[in-house]
Amino acid sequence: MRSPRLAAAAAAVLALEGAALTIVALVELFGLSAGDAASLPTAIALIALTLIGAGALFAFAVGTRRGRTWARSGGVVLQVLALALALASLTVQPVLWTFVLGVGSPALVGFVLLIASARSESVDSTDESVND
Repeated sequence: MRSPRLAAAAAAVLALEGAALTIVALVELFGLSAGDAASLPTAIALIALTLIGAGALFAFAVGTRRGRTWARSGGVVLQVLALALALASLTVQPVLWTFVLGVGSPALVGFVLLIASARSESVDSTDESVND
């Protein structure tokens, strides 16, 4: 028996992160249309990559909700990357605490939920094997 609450919570965090990344891409797109870009091809590539990342987060959210291991694995990788980005931003002076907390907190929560969901599902499947 899987833990649907943990999987649902992890999926919700991934989906919210995907929505936030989509908003970042839209803000960049509006900035591009306002002529704020120093290099047009670079700005377009950054927007495209941001949207690809958002799409990946949405796919991982759906997969995590359905109990797919590939989705949890991908979600864990993106959470670790987000945590690394948040920690690396601590070296910028002055420290942008809003960014650090805005990126780091959801990544940490998502990481913990994904690991807990995987462990719960692993324990449940072990119990089912023993009972068979």
